[in-house]
Amino acid sequence: MKIYLAKPRGFCAGVDRAIEIVDLSLKAYGAPIYVRHEIVHSRHVVNTLRDKGAVFVEELNEVPDGAIVIFSAHGVAKEVWEESTRRNLKVIDATCPLVIKVHNEVNRDYTQGYELILIGHAGHPEVIGTLGQVPGKFHLVSSVSDVEKLQVENRQHLSYVTQTTLSVDECRDIVAALNRRFPGIKGPHQEDICYATQNRQNAVKELAK
Repeated sequence: MKIYLAKPRGFCAGVDRAIEIVDLSLKAYGAPIYVRHEIVHSRHVVNTLRDKGAVFVEELNEVPDGAIVIFSAHGVAKEVWEESTRRNLKVIDATCPLVIKVHNEVNRDYTQGYELILIGHAGHPEVIGTLGQVPGKFHLVSSVSDVEKLQVENRQHLSYVTQTTLSVDECRDIVAALNRRFPGIKGPHQEDICYATQNRQNAVKELAK
């Protein structure tokens, strides 16, 4: 049997950074350190950090008042930050810088009066965090058919952003559908999909040739 390894592979820089933040926090402050959402989709890594004293939770109501909590690379909604402040939680933010870039785009476009569209998967932690950056209507589309059914209030003042970990090909099709249906829609100056996501998808395509 031959085993072919894609290159590049493994965790992206944002996840490596988040894992290191948890590890260094445990060394600096000791256990327990609470982490909102599992830091990476790897049972081995999560269990290793848990053995060192990390406590993984889904929501802040599982974290005692005044405790240290780390936000995962996915990012969080603004209301999560507000709750952290109210409860005097000591927050260490491990949000991926590329996710922060998307949040900044959302806040900028909202301030400028754009009606917002997010390309992403419902229920994904990153999507929940991005949708929670601004109040009011924020459309979520996951497919070309979602775009075809989309009802907006201001066709002339639309802006879209994307989840950072999407299929490049599927996202390209959805963006094309948005541009066809809403000519002049504003998009990000640079693609929101993470370069590591793109590189790994390209590596798999090379293996499949």
